[in-house]
Amino acid sequence: MAVSLPDARELSDEVLEALRLRALHGCELGFTEAEMADLLGVCRETVSHWWSAYAQGGLDALPHARTGRPLGSGRTLSDAQAGHLQRLLRTHRPEEVGIAAPLWTRRAVAELIRQQFDLSLAVRTVGLYLERWGFTAKRPRRQARDQDPAEQEGAEIHWGDEVGVAADEHPACGYAPEGEPATMGVPGRHVRANQISTITNAGKVRFMTYTGTMTAALFLVFLGRLLRGTTGKVFLIVDRLRAHMTPEVAAWVTAHRERLEVFYLPRYAPELNADEYLNNDLKGQVNAAGLPHNKAEVRSRVQDFMRQLLHLPQHVMSYFQHPSVQYAAAMNM
Repeated sequence: MAVSLPDARELSDEVLEALRLRALHGCELGFTEAEMADLLGVCRETVSHWWSAYAQGGLDALPHARTGRPLGSGRTLSDAQAGHLQRLLRTHRPEEVGIAAPLWTRRAVAELIRQQFDLSLAVRTVGLYLERWGFTAKRPRRQARDQDPAEQEGAEIHWGDEVGVAADEHPACGYAPEGEPATMGVPGRHVRANQISTITNAGKVRFMTYTGTMTAALFLVFLGRLLRGTTGKVFLIVDRLRAHMTPEVAAWVTAHRERLEVFYLPRYAPELNADEYLNNDLKGQVNAAGLPHNKAEVRSRVQDFMRQLLHLPQHVMSYFQHPSVQYAAAMNM
């Protein structure tokens, strides 16, 4: 198995200085510049440059300042642009964003970059970006173009998530004289209320508040309530919280497979869950009028906020307009 060496531009100044001395010592012992470059994991031209400087002026003539472009500099796409493109590649097919291609090939991604940012990148450069982002070429699976499992089974798609609201949380900044902190009165001890909820892109909301930690047993209580509150089948999309994926949950879902199927989002991708944007809205509004005094008041405020959402389907549908979850937005909004 081949050993992979780190990029020399990532090494500290002290390590680079040690490499220079070892390269010179090796050349003095009769090794070629190419051999020393291979042994030390640097470019042959770099070793040649060090040896020439040493031969002409000794150690004092060696270049101690870093040369070359820092790793990552000079890239055409900014981090924000790269992140936007990765979200589109993960959540959309080419034709959904106006790209005439059946698959995300390097040429299709190059066209996407031109469409989104008016930038022209070589196909080879696009391939390097895709590799850096963790995308690899794969043989495609065949899937019917107009296939919609939820529509075929008459199912509602619910996006679900948990959230905790603390009595001492307030997202806004407060003004104070320069040099003095902005302060607010908070409860004597940290109190919070938790909630699990689901939303649909048609504006439906289901929720349950609770205290303590989400467990498999508590998750099953909510699933039971969710099915009692619906008449057809439910496709539930949630994250990979441990409580969602226990053997007990799997067995319960299997036993109710005529009414419920559970699908899991990729790891570390909360932005793909539309219910996250409800959670953000909740946290921004629930304590806006002042901080509550105890756990019961926190829980009451959460419930009041959610009961209002029950009568505001258009507001719930607006959560699906965030760029990361527009893939799930209702077409007729």
